[in-house]
Amino acid sequence: MLSFFGRILSKRKPQEEEIDPMKKFLIAGLGNIGREYENTRHNIGFKIVDFLAAQEEVNFSTDRLGDIAQFKFKGRTFILLKPSTYMNLSGKAVNYWMTKEKILPENLLVVTDDLNLAFGTLRLKTKGSDGGHNGLKDIQNVLNTTSYNRFRFGISDEFSKGKQIDYVLGEWTEEEEKNLPERLKKSAELIKSFGTAGVSNTMNNFNGK
Repeated sequence: MLSFFGRILSKRKPQEEEIDPMKKFLIAGLGNIGREYENTRHNIGFKIVDFLAAQEEVNFSTDRLGDIAQFKFKGRTFILLKPSTYMNLSGKAVNYWMTKEKILPENLLVVTDDLNLAFGTLRLKTKGSDGGHNGLKDIQNVLNTTSYNRFRFGISDEFSKGKQIDYVLGEWTEEEEKNLPERLKKSAELIKSFGTAGVSNTMNNFNGK
């Protein structure tokens, strides 16, 4: 009889490790899918989470509404998301993965470009308007709130009148390309700090740096 129950128990799949929701973070890097957008300013969100994944030696896999990678750092679990919905529908992917992974609203961080900041300037905020950014606008509409963490990476506004779209969807200059590696490294540090040191400490230590 005991051997019978032993066989039954041995066939049961081990339960997946439960992760404390307080220690689980969704980092959504915004961008557009497709090779033509790969190295554009608008895709800095993708570029930052790609850099972080490479740094942590994890790979992205294609899943529902986006590409996903995951790593652990100092007891925290970081889930990296690159939505495949295109920029203007980013909210759909962010909402899906927040629900699926049971991410607390305060543990969401959206990474995006910002025309109003000088190139490479880092700014973390806990709330605010979409600033005319279509990705943030959709996230705001889907989540029905402007109170979510966003990490803005400055791409500057060095464009002629009427050329904003061309500039945003344009590629980096040689000078920007040369300075990007250091800025990407700093961005990765900011994201890890967000998950381990908290949003207030991170804003104090990284904003404007």
